[in-house]
Amino acid sequence: MSDHPIEGLMTTAMQSIKEMVDVNTIVGDAVQAPDGTVIIPISKVCFGFAAGGGDYSSDTESSGSQGEKKFPFAGGSGAGVSINPVAFMVCGQNHIKLLPVNVNSTFEKIMDLIPELVEKANEALKEKMSKKNESCNKKDDQSTAQNSNNNGQK
Repeated sequence: MSDHPIEGLMTTAMQSIKEMVDVNTIVGDAVQAPDGTVIIPISKVCFGFAAGGGDYSSDTESSGSQGEKKFPFAGGSGAGVSINPVAFMVCGQNHIKLLPVNVNSTFEKIMDLIPELVEKANEALKEKMSKKNESCNKKDDQSTAQNSNNNGQK
């Protein structure tokens, strides 16, 4: 059984998409700044693909031995690709930061603030625990002093 002509259309379109879109399209080539900072572009890639066709009747007979009618094929295919920059990953001396292209995005701003908020909450918790330990130590020292004074008076 021979391949149907629609398979050729689909194969050609898919190979063209494969040539246009690869992993380097999504995570781009790194660029190094003079101060040693590395900037990596990150993009969003969307693509669509469609193919179709049909066999149409004909009055001519094929050269087959059984007298079967051969129908001509008509078809087409198409594809579209959209590449949009999303963010830039900046890798500096001791930090990595994701800088979104759409600065007005509230959700992205909140996601960027979460690590800072967690760090501040952790520092506040440690400070509170150290103050609590200091106050407990002072109370223990005072109760020990009172007990020794009471024992000395007896």
